[in-house]
Amino acid sequence: MIHNENKENMLYVIFLAAVAAIGGFLFGYDTAVISGTIGSVATQFGLDDVSTGWYVGCALVGSILGVAVAGKLSDLFGRKPVLLFSAVLFTSSGIGCMLSGSISDLVIYRIIGGVGIGVASVISPLYISEISISRYRGTLVSLYQLAITVGFMGAYLVNYAISEYAVHMRELGTTGGLWGKFMVTETWRGMLGAEALPAMLFFGILFFIPESPRWLVLKSKETVALKTLKRIYGSVKADEQVADLKNTVRSEEKSDWKILFQPGFRVALFIGVSLAILGQFMGVNAVLYYGPSIFQQTGLSEGDSLFYQVIVGLVNFGSTVLAMVVIDKIGRKKLVYYGVSGMMVSLFLIGIYFTMNKVSNVIPPITLLILILFYIFSCAISICVVIWVLLSEMYPARVRGLAMSAAGFSLWIGTFLIGQLTPWLMTTLSPAGVFWLFGVMCIPYMYITWKLVPETTGKSLEDIERMWLKK
Repeated sequence: MIHNENKENMLYVIFLAAVAAIGGFLFGYDTAVISGTIGSVATQFGLDDVSTGWYVGCALVGSILGVAVAGKLSDLFGRKPVLLFSAVLFTSSGIGCMLSGSISDLVIYRIIGGVGIGVASVISPLYISEISISRYRGTLVSLYQLAITVGFMGAYLVNYAISEYAVHMRELGTTGGLWGKFMVTETWRGMLGAEALPAMLFFGILFFIPESPRWLVLKSKETVALKTLKRIYGSVKADEQVADLKNTVRSEEKSDWKILFQPGFRVALFIGVSLAILGQFMGVNAVLYYGPSIFQQTGLSEGDSLFYQVIVGLVNFGSTVLAMVVIDKIGRKKLVYYGVSGMMVSLFLIGIYFTMNKVSNVIPPITLLILILFYIFSCAISICVVIWVLLSEMYPARVRGLAMSAAGFSLWIGTFLIGQLTPWLMTTLSPAGVFWLFGVMCIPYMYITWKLVPETTGKSLEDIERMWLKK
């Protein structure tokens, strides 16, 4: 009934959101593929611990650079051209890494891929938010987080497939030629280079989506914007959307940064930046990146640890699907309350597990797996999805890209810090101490959500903007 009255074209909206979400898949793939290449790259190029750490972490430097410029570029040139730019970066990185002749070349192309990650992490959810129908916006923006988890799984599967193929070809004695170099003798080239295929698909399919209609209205291109909005909403509601956005924009000041530091928007900026960085210090990336080494601390073999990590990845994926289904029904804040409460309980119990097993291995490793799976479930249904949704919908239209860059910048700084600090913390504080620290960091996250974050479920982007203006 509602569909007929409003003539909403949900299939078209889902197509647009799915295309933009490919940026999330490339983000996940680029981040996770490195895990299967570390040993062979370190051996081939004779890397020490410091050089190996730089090879692994250099993409994060690129991500921080990408986040820093993405929002401003998208506010100036539009969302679609910047997404195309990220597709070019991902493609260049994949091909460049595959053909690299030295570790310096490899690092340069990894940094280029990192810039692509940073750009996609801002613009993909932003674009999805701006083309979404209000009551489904949470679900649609969650597609981006789902795509990241699919990218993780895709990288693990590609790494495994290439590794198994190489073993098989060596047994047959077929290792020669260029193909043999990429897929058999130097498998890291094939693993890193495989990213170019989905990146080129992303580049090609982007030409079939329109520019964000909200950005077009901001640039006084109402006629072009109406064409897209009519295809999404139908004629009557499309005219209302354009009029609503124009009225909201007129009430803003002209200066970019001045808008963000108005009393209401200042709070929104603080929420985005603080939740983005606090989320990293609640341990999710430490578990996803260092899971095998954490499991090995319980006495598990490397093979069993990797198997446990695959199960963690599957639960992460399944939980994200569940979050997509419920986020627009339960609401953003309630999901955070439920999820972060579960995270706190599981983190403190993991700390107790390591404390008790320090004396003697009285608790079997399967207990740790169950606790970590509960932690991943709690995290994936709440903060992993909610942060991207909130960041994409909280800010005024004129500086939405700029504000998301500020929040995204703090998120990537947090990711970089936790990636660098986790091994040191595990040694200095002990595994138990690290997980208790992560548990304590959940408290300020919950407090900020309770006191400052408004419930945005079901509201239009223009309604959310007016709500901040009133404050």
